[in-house]
Amino acid sequence: MSNDFVPVAHVYEIPPGTGRTVEVHGIWIALFNVDGTFYAIDNACPHAGGPLGEGKLCGAVVECPWHGWKFDVVSGQRVGNPNFEVPCCQVRIEDDQIQIALPPGLSTDDPG
Repeated sequence: MSNDFVPVAHVYEIPPGTGRTVEVHGIWIALFNVDGTFYAIDNACPHAGGPLGEGKLCGAVVECPWHGWKFDVVSGQRVGNPNFEVPCCQVRIEDDQIQIALPPGLSTDDPG
């Protein structure tokens, strides 16, 4: 089920102002800590598939390390051009664990 939350990291592993790439059901997700609040987006930049989780985070905006496209990690929208966006995931904290649920569009749920 695509609304299942999967533990991916501990809060202390991702300090404020940083991000990392985590795997959820075979999908790579970019996880960020913005002033103590965690956000998760698809790791693949829609421009050329660059790894957003390896990009520089400035406030709530991450810059793709390959070609410099910038995305708001809260909304998933490209800064300056909302026609491009990356899917956002639900994030919750339970105890000290960060948990992510994939949106239906990123789910790998496949009966075959």
